[in-house]
Amino acid sequence: MNINLSNVKKSFKKQTVLDNVNLNVESGTIMCLLGPSGSGKTTLIRIIIGALKADEGTIKIGEYGIPGFEPLKHIGFMPQNDGVYNDMSAMDNLKFYGQLHRIKKRELNERVEKTLKLVELWDERNKLVTNYSGGMKKRLSLAIALLHEPEVLLLDEPTVGIDPLLRRSIWDEFHKLKISGKTIIVSTHVMDEVKECDNAAFLYYGQIIKNDTVDNILESFSGNIEEIFLKWRTNNENNC
Repeated sequence: MNINLSNVKKSFKKQTVLDNVNLNVESGTIMCLLGPSGSGKTTLIRIIIGALKADEGTIKIGEYGIPGFEPLKHIGFMPQNDGVYNDMSAMDNLKFYGQLHRIKKRELNERVEKTLKLVELWDERNKLVTNYSGGMKKRLSLAIALLHEPEVLLLDEPTVGIDPLLRRSIWDEFHKLKISGKTIIVSTHVMDEVKECDNAAFLYYGQIIKNDTVDNILESFSGNIEEIFLKWRTNNENNC
C-alpha cells in the first residue's frame, strides 16, 4: 500500500511543527525519516496513523483517507515510548493485542511464537514486563507492531537500545517484509541504518528539505551518512 501526504501542516499553540509536508512512499519500499530531535518526525508518524489530525492537507494509505478506522487494520505502529502493559507478561501482551485485531486463537498462538522468537524474547515470554529491561520492552513493542502482519509499518526509532546482533536480525526481517510488498517508514538516529533503506527524507524545522533515494543522496554528497547529516544541518542553520 502506498502512503501519500499532500501539503500537510500541523501546529501546537501557534508553533508550527509541520509545514507543508509532501511525501510519497511506494509499496514494497523502506523510507527512512531523518532529523534532529524536535524536527517533527514523531508528529508526522502520528498523523500518518491517524493518532493526530493534521490542521491542513490530506493523508492517504492505499485507497483509505486518514484518519479513519478501516486503515488501522492494515497498519503496524511502534511508538518511540514503549506501548506495552507492565503488569502483564510478554505472552499476554501479544495475545491481548492479537484479540484486538481479531486474530483466531490457533493462528494467534503461532504468530505470538514467531514474533517473540524474532525479537529473542521467547525464553522470557512468561516474565512480567515490569521486570524487563528497556531494550527488552523495545523489542516487545516491535513484536506487537508485527503481530497482525500489517501491510504498512510505521516504526519510531525501533532499534534504539538494541544490541548490534539483534539489530541485524531485525533489519533482515524488515527486508523480507519489504520483498513481500510491505511499506515501511522508519525514523532513526542511527546513521548506518539509513543505508538499509531505499529512500530517505530529511525533516528539519517541520519541513522536508531533502527527499531522494539513498543511493542518489550518497552519490551526490560523495561522503558517508554522518557527514551528510552534519552538512545538511549546518547549511540550513546558516540559512535561518
